Amino acid sequence: MTQQDLQGKTFLVTGASSGIGRATAQDLVGLGGKVVIATRNREKTQPVLDELGENAEHLQLDLGDLDSVRQCAKDFLSRDEPLYALINNAGLAGQRGITDSGFELAFGTNHVGHFLFTNLLLDKLKDSAPSRIVNVSSVAHYSATAIDYDAVRKPTKSITGLREYAVSKFANVLHAQELARRLDDTGVTTYAVHPGAIASNVWRRVPWPVDTIMKIFMKSNEEGAQTSLYCATSPDVANDSGKYYDDCREKAPSSKTTPEAAAELWARSEKWTSA
Repeated sequence: MTQQDLQGKTFLVTGASSGIGRATAQDLVGLGGKVVIATRNREKTQPVLDELGENAEHLQLDLGDLDSVRQCAKDFLSRDEPLYALINNAGLAGQRGITDSGFELAFGTNHVGHFLFTNLLLDKLKDSAPSRIVNVSSVAHYSATAIDYDAVRKPTKSITGLREYAVSKFANVLHAQELARRLDDTGVTTYAVHPGAIASNVWRRVPWPVDTIMKIFMKSNEEGAQTSLYCATSPDVANDSGKYYDDCREKAPSSKTTPEAAAELWARSEKWTSA
């Protein structure tokens, strides 16, 4: 994309205070776009805002608290401006617990919060079409075979939290697929992406020395941002929707990501998040 292509276009990126999200925001602004960064902590986000200047703004968002999600969407909508792309980037891995809204920590943060946030912004995205929704998933989704709908309403069970992380990333792919079916002919296209194994803060709770060893073999945040950027901006995928991308190329997702699984996840997520 050239700089002119993104002039006047607003992007909303969750979790862009560090890591892949920060690199994505930097690239978008570098191409002439405007970025609204939605994070839990304004103080931690301030260095990014300072770096990007007048082309970046902040909104408060805690994806584990559905009231916070609703307020953040309301705050964005009150700005009354078009939304070119929503990049559901925020996520956590290797942590254990339960969200304020009563979901397993990774699932509640990585899927449920983003599901509600996306739904609350859908009318704006439709009004802004052509527009895009990018879910940052992971190659880890291949290791999840199904969603245990009892387990996702309880605290993390596994010692590492990585099994639950895989389920949440599986949900991200299903969400993008179901969105594509529901948004057909609206001008809103959706994508699920694997950014690569990235040495980012998503692994901040993985214990030493495992974290140090893992990161030796990982890509940089800047490299990891490229597939999100590609799906959010490239004309090459403007007419595609609901697909999965790895290293800026379409790739077949897990065979378990069926329309039936996506429809069930949507129905349950809609019930969980109904006000």
